[in-house]
Amino acid sequence: MLPTINACLNALATVLLVIGYIFIKRKNVDAHRRCMIAAFCVSCVFLVFYVVDKILKHGVHTPFNHGGVVRYAYYTMLITHVILAMTVPVFAIVLIRLALKGRFEAHRKLAKIGYPVWLYVSVTGVLIYFALYVF
Repeated sequence: MLPTINACLNALATVLLVIGYIFIKRKNVDAHRRCMIAAFCVSCVFLVFYVVDKILKHGVHTPFNHGGVVRYAYYTMLITHVILAMTVPVFAIVLIRLALKGRFEAHRKLAKIGYPVWLYVSVTGVLIYFALYVF
């Protein structure tokens, strides 16, 4: 149950990130701010549920039962997802702080790195769910 909820939260974060990006490209700063803060909140809820799921499963991971090229592709995606996921809270918190302080140029520069990382982690989170529980 929690993996499905977590995949939905990742999907929602992805949608909010993309919509937030569209809003800022259209110079709608207020709507951008709301979307990005909502994406951050959704990601925080995801993180809590993810940790709860790991606690309930005593840290046991769901096995990936495919071989060959698919296995290498999955583990490449998983490893990059996990490593980059560790950076997302830092990026998100710093980006939000910069924007709230009105340091928009610094915010824009960091967002050029942080946004694609956050988006990649959200999308691959959903793909990992499908790889483990659907396919």
